[in-house]
Amino acid sequence: MRTPVLKDDRAFRYFTFFYLYIMQGIPAGFALTAIANYLLGRHIPPQTVGGFIALVGLPWTVQFVWGPLIDRFQYSSMGHRKHWIVLSQLVAVVASLGLLLVSDVIRQLGLLTAVFFVHSIFASIQVASVDAMAITIGPVHERGKLNGFMRGGFLLGTAFGAAALSYLLHRYGFRTAAFVQSGILFFFTGLFLFTRQERGDVIFPWNKPRRPRQQSQETNPPMKDLFRRIYVAIMSRESMRYFGLVATVYIFSSIFIRAYVFYLINTLHWPDKTVSLLQGSWGSLLTLAAIIVAGISADRAGPKKMQVKVMWGVCIFLLVVNGTFFWWRHDWYAGTALLLWNLADPLLSVSIFPVLMGLCREKVEGSQFTTYLALINLCDVVGSYLTGWAVTVVPAPLIGCTCGLLLGVVLLLLKNKNSYAVIPG
Repeated sequence: MRTPVLKDDRAFRYFTFFYLYIMQGIPAGFALTAIANYLLGRHIPPQTVGGFIALVGLPWTVQFVWGPLIDRFQYSSMGHRKHWIVLSQLVAVVASLGLLLVSDVIRQLGLLTAVFFVHSIFASIQVASVDAMAITIGPVHERGKLNGFMRGGFLLGTAFGAAALSYLLHRYGFRTAAFVQSGILFFFTGLFLFTRQERGDVIFPWNKPRRPRQQSQETNPPMKDLFRRIYVAIMSRESMRYFGLVATVYIFSSIFIRAYVFYLINTLHWPDKTVSLLQGSWGSLLTLAAIIVAGISADRAGPKKMQVKVMWGVCIFLLVVNGTFFWWRHDWYAGTALLLWNLADPLLSVSIFPVLMGLCREKVEGSQFTTYLALINLCDVVGSYLTGWAVTVVPAPLIGCTCGLLLGVVLLLLKNKNSYAVIPG
């Protein structure tokens, strides 16, 4: 029986990118949800928590640094970019084990932040490599479904990091949660090590490659040519106009959710464990099913219709939920709003990422897509940092309403000027 390879087996391809994104989601859910909520629950100032989130997310905003290096040396006998993924995964596991040095989260917040920062550096390299591989081997007509599985994996990973690791943090202590995270990352790293992209690939780099030497020379382009291609692709009019809209949606989304969580914990006095469980567990299966369906719909109906509907959905949600803030005191209402918001980021990703992949140009697809993701992550970091200061002077409902109104104005201007052409179809 022949073992499956990524290029030829669609189901195996979906499964592999699904768990690779689970690896990305677990540390994100643990740091940015479980620990961030834990700090808020211990009455750490929101500016400090916002700074923690910003520093942990900072390496993700400079992913474009790794893209050209990954594309410059993208070929190996292990398979295109696989060596980058395996190496970055191994170092990320070591960095995760470094969390065991932290015995008191509150008193050693500086050390905790530093270790997560180092982990984020190598995790961002892994993400850049995985995304570039997905663009290279994923057929164009499958990009919606593939992104659905990828974002679904990230969702489940984030859910586990936010809910399960939050439970372990409160019940058994921080080190137990950190050890479980490290063990899972190590398991998936070993699983991917024995995954082949094509039939001719070898498992270990010291094994004799089956491909001719000249293919390696042809595949790895000169660095100067890479930077020229990246600059032209990113600075194109189509790219700049479209990404301006994407950035607007993501930064408003980041500002709202951070302000909303702060309000639940500090004003309504929700236990941080309860907030983490809602963000990470209940509704995750529903959300997973929704984004898989959305991925299939994006492939069938086209990304343009999907994006417009999702963006308007986010806008209306912000206006309705924040406009009815007087109902937030009812646990069922506030909890339902939090669960529904879990759909926002995955649906945005499923509808937007295939378009960003389509804008990427051959030979620099990894670098270009990584740059887009770095800018999206920058929106989240900036939104988190600004919210940490804004919530001390502006009520959370007003912050959310403002985000909804501004997003609505942008979408109406595009519609009234018949400018939805800015959204590629």
